[in-house]
Amino acid sequence: KGQKEKKITLKIAKNSIRICFDGGRRLDLSKMGITTFPTCILKLADVDELDLSRNMLKKIPSSIQKFQKLRWLDLHSNQLEGLPEAIGTLQNLSYLNVCNNKLTTKTLPEELSLLKNLSILNLGLNCLESVPTSLGALKELEEIGLFDNALTIIPDSVKKLPKLKKLNAKRNPFPDSTKQEEHADSIERTETLHLVREKDLCCSCLKMCQDERDKLNKLKNVTPSPAKKLSFPLLLTPNSSAKDNQEEWRLR
Repeated sequence: KGQKEKKITLKIAKNSIRICFDGGRRLDLSKMGITTFPTCILKLADVDELDLSRNMLKKIPSSIQKFQKLRWLDLHSNQLEGLPEAIGTLQNLSYLNVCNNKLTTKTLPEELSLLKNLSILNLGLNCLESVPTSLGALKELEEIGLFDNALTIIPDSVKKLPKLKKLNAKRNPFPDSTKQEEHADSIERTETLHLVREKDLCCSCLKMCQDERDKLNKLKNVTPSPAKKLSFPLLLTPNSSAKDNQEEWRLR
C-alpha cells in the first residue's frame, strides 16, 4: 500500500517550499499520496520548480499554465493518462519528467513541441506506441528517455536533434535485437576530450600520469593466466557517459 493521502493545505504547501542551490524555490509535494491536483498551490505559482512525483495523480489541470516561471517539473511515478495542452505555455521549462505513468502517444499533446527551452525530457516507462515527430522541434533537447515503452522505431527528426547527447530507448520491441541496440545507444555522443602537453602539467600531476602509464605498460607485458582473468582496477574511463540506472533521470 502507498502512503496515506495527506490533504494539502496552503500552509502545508508553503512549508514544503525548499531553496535550491542556485537560489530558486522548489515546491516539493512528492510522496504524499495525492490523488487530485491541489488547487491551493496555484497561489504559489511563482515557484521555479514543482515536484509532484510518486503520488497517485491521474490528471494535471490546464491551470498548470499559471506556473509561468517554472523551469523544472517532475511528475514521475503517478497514474497520469495524459497531459494538458496548456503545458505548452510553460516556455521557461527546461526539465520535464513524466516517467512511469500511463501515457500513450495519443495523450501526448502536440503542444509539447512548443517547449523551446526544454533540455531534458523523460517519457520512459509509459505506453507509447510511437514517438511524435513533432518532438523534433525541441532544438534545445539534450537528453530524452524513451525506455520501457512499446516503440518499434525512433523517428529521424528526434535522433538527429542538433544538441542531443543521450537517447535511452532500451527495452522496446524493436524489430530485431541489432536494431534495438542501435536505437538504445544511437545518441551516446563522446564528451569533450581535453589534451594537454606534459610541460603544462604540474609536477604532482605529471608524476601521477607517468606512474599510471608505467603500471599499464607492465600489465601489457604480463601473460594472462588461463585460469584467472586479469583485473584492471586502475584503468579509469573519465569520459564514459554510459549509465544504466534510470535514477539518472531523477534529480536527487
